[in-house]
Amino acid sequence: MRARSAIQSQPKAATLPADTRVYCVGDIHGRADLLMETLGRIDDDQRRRPIRYAIEVYLGDYIDRGPDSRDVIDLLAVRLVRNRAICLRGNHEALLEAFLAGSVELETWLPVGALPTLASYGASPRSRTGSAAELRRSLADAFPRTHRLFLQCLRNSFCCGDFMFVHAGVRPDVPIDAQDPRDLLWIRDEFLGSTRHHGKFIVHGHTPVPHPDFHDNRINIDTGAWRSGTLTCIAIEGTQILVL
Repeated sequence: MRARSAIQSQPKAATLPADTRVYCVGDIHGRADLLMETLGRIDDDQRRRPIRYAIEVYLGDYIDRGPDSRDVIDLLAVRLVRNRAICLRGNHEALLEAFLAGSVELETWLPVGALPTLASYGASPRSRTGSAAELRRSLADAFPRTHRLFLQCLRNSFCCGDFMFVHAGVRPDVPIDAQDPRDLLWIRDEFLGSTRHHGKFIVHGHTPVPHPDFHDNRINIDTGAWRSGTLTCIAIEGTQILVL
């Protein structure tokens, strides 16, 4: 088990309600091995530091790029039911949903790491002559009902106290309750370059960074797990953020 980092406090003193701790996990991208280790750290931390309300939040991008997308969803579906975990939608889940629905073509999904996801469901293209429609049917046939229910339970954002949890970020100068769902899943430069306070302190992923990236108005915890081997989990309590 990795040693925990020093506690870091938020400059703007964003805070959670009393007796509440939020565990938040960054982009997983098919790394079921790292997710299992992270779940162990969360469970161990709760045993050592009991608290009345413990909330688990997963920031999306569970699939693609890494080898075990199906296993990742299996693990998270259990946490969703047993622990009432909050699972957010990432842009990669949105692409999967759109592909299954027939509103996005394979050529749109492939460049962002679809092949390992398809393979994890046993739906890899067998030849260059196989059509995208056949592949879509193959994936749909192999896709478990529990995974469809999991996708239906995904949220675009979650707020607790002064914190907002979202996959990609928010559009500056737009009220939190008026955000475009597409921005919550896809935005980058306009959000990352903004120093404005957004009404909430934003916890997000989507854009890989070498280590948890603290700013006055946000923290990015996507540490590129599929490639770096580091899946970041933070524990927020009061005004403090602890990297597990």
